[in-house]
Amino acid sequence: MRKVFLFMDTVINKVDAKGRVSLPSDYRAMVKELSTEIVCYRSLSAPCIEGCLEETLDKLAAEIENATDFFSEAQDNLTNLVFGDAKRFSFDSTGRILLTEKLLKHAQITDLAVFVGKGRKFQIWNPENWAKEEARIRAEAMKNRPTLRKDAQ
Repeated sequence: MRKVFLFMDTVINKVDAKGRVSLPSDYRAMVKELSTEIVCYRSLSAPCIEGCLEETLDKLAAEIENATDFFSEAQDNLTNLVFGDAKRFSFDSTGRILLTEKLLKHAQITDLAVFVGKGRKFQIWNPENWAKEEARIRAEAMKNRPTLRKDAQ
């Protein structure tokens, strides 16, 4: 039976002057157990950084290929924006990764970064932007009260 790995929790970590930030300890433990690296890229839908295991990106590649024509503009656009932007990151002996200037600028991150677990992926946010986004999400959820279909349980 295969063990399930999910990115969970919301953690704030300091970013040093060089752009290094510690991955949350739970994330590091999971990545170390799988003896792999993480992959990060600029989010397509928010001012944050998306991160995941390379295996998750491999599944995304297959989904894009199955959902679009191989030579279509839609596939070209998605693959350019995700895979053309993605970068592998390994962490140093203290559990830090060195985020690129492009990623930091996109997410407006300076001295603090908020890691937000999202199951098979995680996001890295500027703390003020995350506070606004979390408030928006909670308000929307309270207004629309999400439910699960009975067949999904």
